[in-house]
Amino acid sequence: MTISSAHSSAPNIQVPTTLPLGRDKISPWHRIEEPMWQGSEADIRKGLPFNLLSPTWQMFLMGDGAPTRHLQLLTQADISVEVVAMTNIGDDDDEAPSDIASIASPRIRRQIFLRSQKTGEIFSHATSWWSEAAMQKYLKDPSLPIWVSLNQRYTELYRDLKGIYKGACPNLAAAFGYPEIDTYWARHYLLWHGGEPITLLYEIYSPTIGKYLGSSSL
Repeated sequence: MTISSAHSSAPNIQVPTTLPLGRDKISPWHRIEEPMWQGSEADIRKGLPFNLLSPTWQMFLMGDGAPTRHLQLLTQADISVEVVAMTNIGDDDDEAPSDIASIASPRIRRQIFLRSQKTGEIFSHATSWWSEAAMQKYLKDPSLPIWVSLNQRYTELYRDLKGIYKGACPNLAAAFGYPEIDTYWARHYLLWHGGEPITLLYEIYSPTIGKYLGSSSL
């Protein structure tokens, strides 16, 4: 499939070499600003009530598999990575979840959309934070899904889910294309390899997924 094709000759990724002058100069990233509900690691471990999040959505959001691979299986379509931005944030905490402290600086922030190559539907927006060294080592081609890049290196991963959220993100409403739905599910987690965290991710999921998973609550 397209997303699993080899890219062994891909050059090192290019990111800005100059840092913003201050916090107000760093571009924003998308997140659930004021969650109407959020859950902790403990909530994720024990599971949520089905009237809050259905079993199928829980398997998708709180399982430890690669979301891009799950989307490929759900939709029977290749999944494209649309890189929106690559930003050098240095040692700034970027107003990210506190787990960003686990990612060594200087850091690079990567923002992407995942969309269907068959229909063009956008399934999610993801922001990830990497140390410069980890990105050059594990993500040489930013146009590939993370799991594809790491699988090419036979890299064993542990997906350490830290938080789950439900709420609005108005800046993504136009991209997701569901004006009648203004609340989305999101999560953040660390990816570990060899006992070390290699990236922090924050993902927001489009209502489009409901076409394949069913209702998000029972």
